[in-house]
Amino acid sequence: MSPTASSPAVASRMSRQSSRDTAQELAVRRLLHRRGLRYRVHVPVSGMPRRTMDIAFGKLRIAVFLDGCFWHGCPQHATAPRSNAEWWRSKLDRNSARDRETTNHLTAEGWTVLRFWEHETVEEVADRVAQTVASKKSSRS
Repeated sequence: MSPTASSPAVASRMSRQSSRDTAQELAVRRLLHRRGLRYRVHVPVSGMPRRTMDIAFGKLRIAVFLDGCFWHGCPQHATAPRSNAEWWRSKLDRNSARDRETTNHLTAEGWTVLRFWEHETVEEVADRVAQTVASKKSSRS
């Protein structure tokens, strides 16, 4: 059960929080596309309801996730809300556990899973994704 917002301003801010097509996600996708890479977005994770890969290279079995520092518990930038602290701690811990479960599931299915934090530069993210794609392509030849 969700707690009530601590103020109308908080309720408004949280309702506008985007879970897909974030600024980082769009910027990374633009860079990858400019490099000639083609991919699918928001691909469902098979066997795991309500979970999607942010970017997927299906034939190469590469899954890319761009995780927000707050929502996914970044070790450098995560914060602990003071209002409804116990509920938030539980919620954020469940998010991290779900991320680990998704990564383990995809890895067991033969996928290469790349996870990035929102504070990483889009150029670094695009470089690592492109390197992984190139490596997988060359190993298939």
